[in-house]
Amino acid sequence: MKRNHLSMTIGLVLGLLAAPWAGAQDAPAAAPASDGEIERLDGITVTARRREESIQDVPVSVSAFGEQDLQQIQAQNIDSLQGSVPNMNIVQGRGSSGAVNVFIRGIGQPDALQTFDPGVGMYVDDVYYSRIQGALFGLYDVDHIEVLRGPQGTLYGKNSTGGAIKIVTREPGDTTEGNVEITAGRYGLFETKAYAAMPLNEHWGLSAALMSTGNDGYVKDPDTGKRYNQNDTEAMRVKLVGRPTDTFKAVFSLDYTHQDNPLTLGNPEAPLIQTNLPTGTNVLLEPRGGEYDFRTRTSFGPDDGQKLIHKGAAANLTWNVSDAWSIKSITAYRQLVSKSYIDIDASQFSLGDVYVGIDQNQFSQELQAQFDNGGPLQATYGVYFLREHVPSEQYAWADDLYTVATLPVTFLRTIGDDLNTRSYAAYGQVNWEFAPSWTLGAGLRYTRERKEYDRTTSTFWGPLLAALDGTVAFDASKSWDAWTPSLSLTKAFSDRVMGYVSANRGFKSGGFNGRANAAAEAARPEFDPEFVWTYEAGLKTASADGRLIGNLSVFHSEYKNFQARVSGEEVGSFPVLNAAKLKMDGVEFEGVALVGEGTRLSAQIGWMDARYASFDDPRVAANPIYANLHDHVPFSPEWTARIAASHSFMLGDAGSLTVGGDYSYRSEAWLSVDNRDVLRQSGFGLAGLFGIWDSPSLKWQLRGGVRNLTDKVYKTDAQEFSSVGNIQTAYYGMPRNYYVTARYSF
Repeated sequence: MKRNHLSMTIGLVLGLLAAPWAGAQDAPAAAPASDGEIERLDGITVTARRREESIQDVPVSVSAFGEQDLQQIQAQNIDSLQGSVPNMNIVQGRGSSGAVNVFIRGIGQPDALQTFDPGVGMYVDDVYYSRIQGALFGLYDVDHIEVLRGPQGTLYGKNSTGGAIKIVTREPGDTTEGNVEITAGRYGLFETKAYAAMPLNEHWGLSAALMSTGNDGYVKDPDTGKRYNQNDTEAMRVKLVGRPTDTFKAVFSLDYTHQDNPLTLGNPEAPLIQTNLPTGTNVLLEPRGGEYDFRTRTSFGPDDGQKLIHKGAAANLTWNVSDAWSIKSITAYRQLVSKSYIDIDASQFSLGDVYVGIDQNQFSQELQAQFDNGGPLQATYGVYFLREHVPSEQYAWADDLYTVATLPVTFLRTIGDDLNTRSYAAYGQVNWEFAPSWTLGAGLRYTRERKEYDRTTSTFWGPLLAALDGTVAFDASKSWDAWTPSLSLTKAFSDRVMGYVSANRGFKSGGFNGRANAAAEAARPEFDPEFVWTYEAGLKTASADGRLIGNLSVFHSEYKNFQARVSGEEVGSFPVLNAAKLKMDGVEFEGVALVGEGTRLSAQIGWMDARYASFDDPRVAANPIYANLHDHVPFSPEWTARIAASHSFMLGDAGSLTVGGDYSYRSEAWLSVDNRDVLRQSGFGLAGLFGIWDSPSLKWQLRGGVRNLTDKVYKTDAQEFSSVGNIQTAYYGMPRNYYVTARYSF
């Protein structure tokens, strides 16, 4: 960990706290909740339909997490939600310290390259983040998080096929408040967070949040002793919120994230193969038997790491133009600079050693009008524009991939590409209570996207095979458009019971193969859009005393034109096929119960049958050894489940103590589109324990916990590049780890 960051962070924290301390008074003791935690959960407000509503009134499968929920699931980054949402897979992206890999109900982004679009939309304060790189958010100033399952589009700026994850950050209010906390734990974890908010005058308020986190890494090179898979991150966010009139609200925000990490290493799960020209192969490395011991070698040097800068600015303006109409404008600009070395083969050999540098920027503008006069009709209309530019440079080294008559052959491939995207959309959603307790919802979205892509690939074979040197270049452009409707019918059986049925269509535009290195692939680099129809029925219930909540949903999805990046027959070939039609059936349950005084029980259970109705892969027809290559949909376990329990002890003048634990289970999952047995994770469970002490005034808090209590070794993601030296690399979750946090609030 870079300890020199610590002094800078402490200085920033002290500066942040100086102004609030000057005029701060003792915080008043919190009033006791009338019904404990369940009242807070029962009354949680979400914006899943772009208006504030109780989570129990929204005809959408949505999971919500407030600050207390995030503490109890021991969340540090956004991937800490893994296990807490039915039928969702969210993990750190393969080989990257700053990327996230998200699948909801079997739909996501199976290739991490920037020319592929996410299947799950990521939003921070209603601003869409276009790339999964830089989206492994640290959770340091979060008000709440919402996870919406199923296609989104008629209410959201950017269309998405799998769902959406919304992070809503804190805003300054009418009083001076803040907190500072320090965390230390296993693997050299040291983290500081600070938040302060204060009114500037009767109309404007300012807040600032800071985070600095680092650890020593949990993967070790046995030859050099150097540690990898670290997380050294510094982040900040500043918000200025104003209400200069009763009818106007403005929110301006700036955020900045910086990462400087060593490599993120996995483990080679299959034999690594070298080709001896003119004929023959030999095994460079046999995979080690037994359980992975978090020791991995690498061919990269100690200074070859992964650096990232992610920053942006946004303005969210709301006008209440009348008692019935409001207008909202969301304007944002973001830039992502990433310079990453990735050892894809995860060995001391040079087979899949790459550097990927991108300098992405995006501008988005959304205008939205809402109508609600208190009558039976509510409506939302919007237009959306996104401009994105993603130039990149890439290098690939494979000096151990070939020999000629036992003589080594050097290999270098250089790539320069440039992707420009323009996305335009208009959408509308109307909800009509056509009879007491019955509401019909109808929405429609039109999306048009245009992409322009140029790419140059140059290959250098070294002196022995210099005659094979060459360059493949192409430029292409294409537009796609789609109409995506939504329809829902809601019945309020009582104040505490609501049922709904819905149908939603999702669309993800086509694109261009960012791995088109061969002339044949460059001749037709584009792939077509994906579409999904999801049909859903749900029931949301709560007991009259607010001590029980149970939400149930069932769904059926039909998904076509799946954009599948596979390994080709030729060395270094990675075609993208609109290969598959899929069907998904599932059941999801989320429940919370308050038992006795201070005991809270919760459960989240998901069952899903994700299967290919067809998968048109020429390799399967041509070669019987590939007959079972697509038997399983990746990142789609049949079962996901979590149970949790906590109990709060009231200690009188000594405050309160909450202790709890959870256990989550995931059944067998495949980690690549081309099913490789070594890239399969069998069913497993993870357990965690935590304790939280709060002082009587709630000024002081001490908390600690253990994650992965049983020290389970399990795979989370994989690199499948079997057409290059038989590379099949798996990445593993963190071993057992523990932490202690001290927090002071004012």
